[in-house]
Amino acid sequence: MKNTIKYLILILIYLACGMKLQAWNYTFRNVVMSDGLSGLLVNAIYKDSEGFVWLGTDNCLDRFDGVKVRHYEFRGVDSGRKKRVNCITETADNQLWVGNGIGLWRLNRASSQLERIVPEKIDFAVNTLLSDGDILYIGTEKGLFIHKDGQLLQVLTDRNMLAACNRIMDLCLNEDKSALWLATVQGLFSYSLKDGKIDSWHFQENVPEADYFRCLTRIGETLYLGTMSQGVVRFDINKKSFSHAVSLGCDVISDISSDGKETVYIATDGNGVHFLSHKAQQVTRRFCHDVSDKEGIRSNSIYSLLVDDRGAVWVGHFQAGLDYSLYQNGLFQTYAYPPLFNSANLSIRSFVNRGHEKVIGSRDGLYYINEATGVVKSFVKPVLTSDLILTICFYEGEYYIGTYGGGMMVLNPETLSLKYFAQGGDGDAELFQKGHIFCVRPDEKGNLWIGTSQGLFCYNKQAKQIKHFTSANSQLPEGNVYEVSFDSTDKGWIATETGMCIYDPASQSLRSNVFPEGFVHRDKVRTIYEDTGHDLYFIREKGSLFTSTLTMDRFRNRSVFSTLPDNSLMSIVEDNQGWLWVACNDGLLRIKEEGEEYDAFTFNDGVPGPTFTNGAAYKDDKGILWFGNTKGLIYVDPKRVDEVRGKVRPIVFTDILANGVSFTGSSLKYNQNNLTFCFTDFAYGLPSALLYEYQLEGVDKDWKLLAAQNEVSYYGLSSGTYTFRVRLPGNEQSEAVYQVTVRPMIPWWGWALSILLIIGIVAFIRYYVWKRMRRLLPSPAQVVSTPAENISRKEQVTEQPETITEQPETIAEQPEVISEQPSVATEEKYKTNRLTEEECKELHKKLVTYVEKEKPYINPDLKMGDLASALDISSHSLSYLLNQYLNQSYYDFINEYRVTQFKKMVADSQYSRYTLTALAELCGFSSRASFFRSFKKSTGVTPNEYIRSIGGTAKEE
Repeated sequence: MKNTIKYLILILIYLACGMKLQAWNYTFRNVVMSDGLSGLLVNAIYKDSEGFVWLGTDNCLDRFDGVKVRHYEFRGVDSGRKKRVNCITETADNQLWVGNGIGLWRLNRASSQLERIVPEKIDFAVNTLLSDGDILYIGTEKGLFIHKDGQLLQVLTDRNMLAACNRIMDLCLNEDKSALWLATVQGLFSYSLKDGKIDSWHFQENVPEADYFRCLTRIGETLYLGTMSQGVVRFDINKKSFSHAVSLGCDVISDISSDGKETVYIATDGNGVHFLSHKAQQVTRRFCHDVSDKEGIRSNSIYSLLVDDRGAVWVGHFQAGLDYSLYQNGLFQTYAYPPLFNSANLSIRSFVNRGHEKVIGSRDGLYYINEATGVVKSFVKPVLTSDLILTICFYEGEYYIGTYGGGMMVLNPETLSLKYFAQGGDGDAELFQKGHIFCVRPDEKGNLWIGTSQGLFCYNKQAKQIKHFTSANSQLPEGNVYEVSFDSTDKGWIATETGMCIYDPASQSLRSNVFPEGFVHRDKVRTIYEDTGHDLYFIREKGSLFTSTLTMDRFRNRSVFSTLPDNSLMSIVEDNQGWLWVACNDGLLRIKEEGEEYDAFTFNDGVPGPTFTNGAAYKDDKGILWFGNTKGLIYVDPKRVDEVRGKVRPIVFTDILANGVSFTGSSLKYNQNNLTFCFTDFAYGLPSALLYEYQLEGVDKDWKLLAAQNEVSYYGLSSGTYTFRVRLPGNEQSEAVYQVTVRPMIPWWGWALSILLIIGIVAFIRYYVWKRMRRLLPSPAQVVSTPAENISRKEQVTEQPETITEQPETIAEQPEVISEQPSVATEEKYKTNRLTEEECKELHKKLVTYVEKEKPYINPDLKMGDLASALDISSHSLSYLLNQYLNQSYYDFINEYRVTQFKKMVADSQYSRYTLTALAELCGFSSRASFFRSFKKSTGVTPNEYIRSIGGTAKEE
């Protein structure tokens, strides 16, 4: 009875606080000046048709693509408050318009510059912009302007231009677009677009502060107006009457918008963001600053608000920059049974899913959930001897729970009581109370197989018998028993610390001498899985995926993904569509047809964390896949993948840089051969979860994987035409292509002229030689001669070749002239950014001194620009020093220091307990993959091979 009352109370609390519980779905990321924002005050937010988010700050227009911010300055304007952006919009012809304290601006996309529009007519503040197709409505300090068909019409609500009612703060159209509603600082006005008639309404007559309408939106026949002192006011268009909306705890409304159907989005200058239900007239969700919530908004002083077409919330603050909710497409869900249980942020090690009944094991205890009865119960210490649950198995009506260091316990789902497994012999009691239980599996004959730190047990509950296999009494390999898996022929595959054996059901014995040469039986296998085609998959602790037939007549290593490290596989499961899903310690993949078709899933798909747990993958009766993740128990319907992938936006190039300078063409000079391609898929999720594939045809033979970045650079490209391709892994629909040509130093017509010149020189030399030969030949009168004369003529002829052989020396001199051209090309290539030898030496000394003293390389986010700023030089000068003087890339230079730092640490005893990953992070590497790649490139060996070479002990990775 007490439990029932407790659950009812929890449900009531959940219903009463539903708004707050729903808000947990939002995780906000902050963007400030250190991320590239031009200012901390964000006064306007707009998302264009392409997917870019535009931010109006105190002095600039910024464009945000999810990772980088690009600035568009108001040129020719003195600094001051008048630069503050008030509004941004886009017309149907993709023209971007901006209003600030000076006037109206338009973005010239060709030159990437803001241009002042009609300054002779609008030389005062533009407060609001509203587009309707190609028509632009402009609300200013001095009335309304309508820009249509190249014409500009001014409309005044009062003949006195300086009247307060001509100060228009916001605009919206009515349902049939026949009238325009104007929120002013002195009342609400409507302007008929048919006959130009103007009507006005006032919230409180003769109370100016009550009529100060700051912002405006419409749902159906109701207007919602944000005021400076009265909160949100509603206006019924049909009844022409005002009324107060629900109180929000702050009456200063800074921004208001809606979805046009049901929800009004309200920003306050003091109490955060509120979502208001139009039908219920109640707040359905709140976002307020909470110092203890590191994933919430950073301030309650909101100046701008946008809820975009995907439901992401964008919040512009007074002095805290921009917050935006990380987008997730909802493909994956984290299991929860609200309000009683939520697996979010639990490190799930094992689970059993029996439909309405689930038992979940984590690093922090055991959880029982029965959705049919509404019963949820958790088990932690001291009820459990160990909180780390390694394996769970349902057998004969009970759940058998294997722990690390706490033995095995049995959970009765009827009584929800836990007891120790007590069926072993006297010598096994301590094992089942304090030992390690790695796996528990039933077979088809009613036996329960238990893999432990002290061998393998076979338990039959009906017969009350238990049999203990060890390396002493059977062919079981020594060490911990990690996996027991029975295939479709009832044959048992047992994997231990030192190898594998097979349980033969016919002889009821373990056999380790049946494996063919080259099999995986001597490796440390952690997971074994059989697919619908009766192929077995073996996941090793180190090594690639290994597959075999049941009879072991065909087996091989199988590549999952060309760029995936071999030691990162954790679990595998097949869906009903024939895809193999492979969970790793750095992501989740699905593959088909030997990896020719594949998909990668990240945070943007709803995967809460990149790290999955060993062997925790399961397909339920409905075909839903479940995975244990370090941030929760997640599930996915594989049938929805193609649907969600079909909605992916194509990738867009945000910038192309040649030698660090932006360009928009397709043809480059021979010395503009250092290219950087910047792009985005408008995911607006975690930047660290970005995952792309790219290929530069003519340079890269295969697709390359790019993680946590949205740009790729190539240096020193030779002349030719290159096609750069980038896409989401395996998703051809998202692919973007950019073709660029690097022109040769000498164009084709230059080569043609050179060839013609050489031909002319050769012809001249041949002519000169021919003339000399003619002079040496006898005249016709001398043809009739004596034999002696004939002999003399022969001697004369034999002298001629000597003359001929002298000529090629003149030709051989020509390459010397041509060979000077590369030096001229180098001179031309670096004439705009060239350092002398002395300057390079001095800068190199300065660079090395700074890097060795300050150790900036331990910062994984260190960029070339940061290093250049610290040295008080330009990025181009630093790039010249590295690429031309040192013949190194920036990343190779920095990673050399990180590798050196790693070598120092592994030689220091105080770091002996650190793992490779931890040491790599301390040295500044942002990922394991980059660390292993850089270390192997620098030393020629792996980190553990290096550690062993200096007499150390290999570390866990």
